[in-house]
Parts: sequence; C-alpha cells; structure tokens
Amino acid sequence: MELKRKYKKTSGYTPLCRMGECSLKRLEFGILELEAGESAEYDTREKETAFILLEGYCTVRFGDQTWERIGNRSSVFENRRAVSFYMPAAQKLRIDADTHVKIAVCAAPVTQKTKPQLLPEEHVTVKTLGTAPWERVTSFIIDQNTNAKTLTVGECYVTPGNWAGFPPHKHDVDNMPTECIAEEIYYFLFEPKEGFALQCVYTADGSVEEAYRVKNDELVEFPYGYHSTVSAPGYSTYFLWIMAGDYQGFNRSLDPDHAWAVDPKGR
Repeated sequence: MELKRKYKKTSGYTPLCRMGECSLKRLEFGILELEAGESAEYDTREKETAFILLEGYCTVRFGDQTWERIGNRSSVFENRRAVSFYMPAAQKLRIDADTHVKIAVCAAPVTQKTKPQLLPEEHVTVKTLGTAPWERVTSFIIDQNTNAKTLTVGECYVTPGNWAGFPPHKHDVDNMPTECIAEEIYYFLFEPKEGFALQCVYTADGSVEEAYRVKNDELVEFPYGYHSTVSAPGYSTYFLWIMAGDYQGFNRSLDPDHAWAVDPKGR
C-alpha cells in the first residue's frame, strides 16, 4: 500500500488526495498556489473546506463579501499561528493572490450547512506536547471551536532530531471517549528545505508495515494504523496534520507495546 505522495509546484489548485483515488474515504487534500496577480475559483461542492495559508497574502471573494489581503507569513517557519479561513459545503469563492501565495486545502464531506469563517492568528492555540526527545510544538487551527463539523487541522513543529507522535498512536476504532475513527494526512516542509524525516505507519497484525523517508512537499496518508515521526538532525521539521471523522479532537490510543514510555517508572 503506497501512502506517500508528492506535490510539485503548479499554478492553481493541485489535488493530491481524492476520495476513491487514494487510501482515504472521508478526507481530501490539495495545494493552491498562485503568483501575485493570479486568481483561482473554487467550489466546495459537498465538502466543508479549510484553507490554511502556508505562505503569502490573498483576497477572498464570495457572494457579496470580501476578505482583503489576509495572511501573516512568508514561510510556515516565520509564524507558528497560521491565518486560515473556513468554507461550508456548496460554497463558491474566488481567491486573488496579492503576493505569491501557497494554501493548503483540506476537505471532508458534511451534511450540515454552516457559515464561512475567517480565522486570524489570534484564534490559534499553541501547545507544547510530549517530553524530550519526543517533544514538539503543536498548533490547533480548525477544531470544535470553529464552524467546522468534521475537520480537525493543525501544525506541528519538531525540533531537529526529535520524534513527534511518540509513543505511536492510532485512531481507527470506535471506542469513545478513548478512541474514534478518523483518517489523517501529514504534509511536510523543512528548514533548510533539503531536510527529511522518517514516517512510520503500521498495524498490530503486520498487514501494514511502512517506513517512508519524507522530503519537502511530500505527504503521507493514514487511513488506519499506528503512526509516528522522527526528524533528521540539523533540520527543522514541519507538518500540517489534517483529520476527518465522526468526532473532532485527539481521541486516540497508544501502541500498548510502547505506551510505557510515557511514564518509564511505571513499566
């Protein structure tokens, strides 16, 4: 099962994960990239859609509303609190690039009709999770505190040489409130851009056993299974994480073989 994909810069919207054409059934992802002065139209159709500004500034027009020159960074490493905007299903919009702009487009099917929402950097919650050497800084952008009903989206910043998401965790069993069924994507960027990380994906029964070397502008899908990440020394690792399921949030279980690491004295 090939779960890794790569984005190559193009003008306009590039779909990277489409339901029915990848391992995912409830989650889609792509990149919208424009140069200053270019425009793109987008129709959310039957999916709620979150637009995360990775870099640059843009103006968004829909209906009789305009959000002018939104954005706050030229690189994801410049500011850990992303500006984003949310669009409900059945919404048409136009995006005009004020500067070069790169936007992550995250979508999931919904039945509820909600409202558009502009989310400034002040909306983002930033937390330090884990403990060295698996400590990382995580931001929460789209969650139950927004108009989204299915999506949960955030960003993770991993110290060079550190792990993230350790002990390995999964969310593929309906066992609430401990664990829910949710698909996920990690989209990676690095500073310097020549960096890389290792992404593990596996199941307890061994039916999936993958380890990918992920580079700049690559992503990995998690339809199910345990997953964990380690950053190469000397390179700052960033990944955008996108989840979609029946519940929003971190309802997950740890691999019992490694859960002891959370409290080594308890082993």
